[in-house]
Amino acid sequence: MDAKLAKTCRVLIIDEQVLAQGYIKYSLEELGFRDITYVDKANAALKIIEEEHFDLIVCSYNLKKDQDGYYLYDQLKNSHALPLTTAFIFISADTNSELVHSIIELQPDDFLAKPFSVKDLDKRLSRVLKRKKVLNPIYRLMDKDDFVNALDAIEEFLTRPEFAEFFPLALKTKGELLLACDKAREAKEFYHAVINVQPFTWARLGLVNALIKLDEDEEAEKLILQLAFKPDSQLVAYDLLCGLNVKLQDFESALEAILMAAEISPRNLRRHRVAINLSRLTHDYETQFEAAKRIVKFAKHSIHDMPQNYINVARAGIDFAMTADEQETSNLIKQANDYIRQFQQAFPKSELQEQIKVVNARLLYLQDEKERARALVEQLSEEPNQSQDLEDLLDKAKAFHTLGLYDRCQNVLDEIERRCRLTPEHGELFLHYIQQEKREKAEIRQTPKELNNSAVDFYQSGQLEEALKAFRQAYSLMPKNPSIALNLLQAIAMKVREQGLSEGAASMVERCILTIENGKLNDEQEERYLKVKSFLQEAV
Repeated sequence: MDAKLAKTCRVLIIDEQVLAQGYIKYSLEELGFRDITYVDKANAALKIIEEEHFDLIVCSYNLKKDQDGYYLYDQLKNSHALPLTTAFIFISADTNSELVHSIIELQPDDFLAKPFSVKDLDKRLSRVLKRKKVLNPIYRLMDKDDFVNALDAIEEFLTRPEFAEFFPLALKTKGELLLACDKAREAKEFYHAVINVQPFTWARLGLVNALIKLDEDEEAEKLILQLAFKPDSQLVAYDLLCGLNVKLQDFESALEAILMAAEISPRNLRRHRVAINLSRLTHDYETQFEAAKRIVKFAKHSIHDMPQNYINVARAGIDFAMTADEQETSNLIKQANDYIRQFQQAFPKSELQEQIKVVNARLLYLQDEKERARALVEQLSEEPNQSQDLEDLLDKAKAFHTLGLYDRCQNVLDEIERRCRLTPEHGELFLHYIQQEKREKAEIRQTPKELNNSAVDFYQSGQLEEALKAFRQAYSLMPKNPSIALNLLQAIAMKVREQGLSEGAASMVERCILTIENGKLNDEQEERYLKVKSFLQEAV
């Protein structure tokens, strides 16, 4: 260890175990470090990092008191509270697959498995701190978002042979800076040149980003799919595939990709939030419900544990129940009530009376107590509350629509859209979803179950056109429901019998069959399906 570098280095140790703190302190002092600060909680770490500069942070991955190392580092990176000039090293006694994926995902400066010797620590710290020191001027520019000058500085750095051991990292940084400076064409050429010499994973991932920026989406997708088979790039590849499909507005494929990423690294809460927005866009209410439950599960016992998480699960359960059969609806109502109870126990002083009132109104509607539900909703304020969370407003809009207060519903949705446009941090996906909600709720005034029941009545009374329209609307809201798909398919078959199969009908038939064969039917429905499918195959 460079004695001068160690002596001037400000160190922060984040570990809740007194013995571990003592050993790290002893090890660092043996290496010449003198300016050492200790904290044992993530909250305390966040506060001190925001207020003071540290050259080195050594953090236990397994913090437990208010949030673990994963969430701490993730938050520091995403809030830009951790400068690039600071070295961040995880330590942990665990080396399980989840931790390995987390380290790949978070990309700290290094990871050190316990137990480690002073010699091990010396070797790792010497390498990391030397790297930070030589690249410090470039990192300072990047921390100020001065990417143009940082790019010039990295170009100059790469001409100095005494820094050759750091060239691979410098090249990676150069590619990132080219993209940050909107030089996608140059970045593409640069990454191709690097890959021709050595196919670094970072270069291939960088090339994907360049191709997406250049709208060379087909080529980007091919490369992403190759990277998805490599363990060290699989997670990032699925994230990129999700982003590419969102760009192409193929929300079904985007949802599939983000769920694959979430399966590999389930603790990433942002992915579950993306899954919620994508599942809402695709009317996949079950996936929305499961993603909301995972947020509660993985946020528990961390600073991300908040009342909104529990209420959002109840809301997602109600959305799911609005499309489910009677038995499943009953189970979903119980689960929604259970999450409300969990919220009330965990946050007894939380003041969210209006939000709970809306949830209760929607639950009463599901239990056919429409008058009581409407009485609750009538107590809500007419004007959207400027301080209310967008999810709170959205739930209120859904309650208004369900109970026939269509103008009030549209007013709230207009307000949500206005705020989304004013504050883009809510994201393009959420805005897409709100715009879809506005269209659907303006065109379709019945709930999914009411639509299906109306369509059945029309069908049984021989009003085929009205039945088809209602079944199509119900299917647009419940594209994963095999019962709805079967009813629509049967109505289409009746029209085909009378008028023949049109091109538009053929496409809808394929979608219905896919939904049915990916779902479950009871014996009576299965028998109906086989007859209808056989007839349509003969008609084609």
